[in-house]
Amino acid sequence: MSKIAEMVQELPPDLQQEVEDYVQFLLEKKVKKNKGRMKLDWRGALRDMKDEYASVELQHKALDWWSG
Repeated sequence: MSKIAEMVQELPPDLQQEVEDYVQFLLEKKVKKNKGRMKLDWRGALRDMKDEYASVELQHKALDWWSG
């Protein structure tokens, strides 16, 4: 057993849960950092509709298309 696991075993259950929660937070934080920059390859996809709809109308139309 590792040193950290031994130390956690010595803690009361409520503090063990705090340690587990913190480790989970650190793991999620690491995953978020590794995702990289957001790709914007969808930019301009509705450009051909700009004369037909205002930007707010396009947003509503896009929501309708996504919800299907």
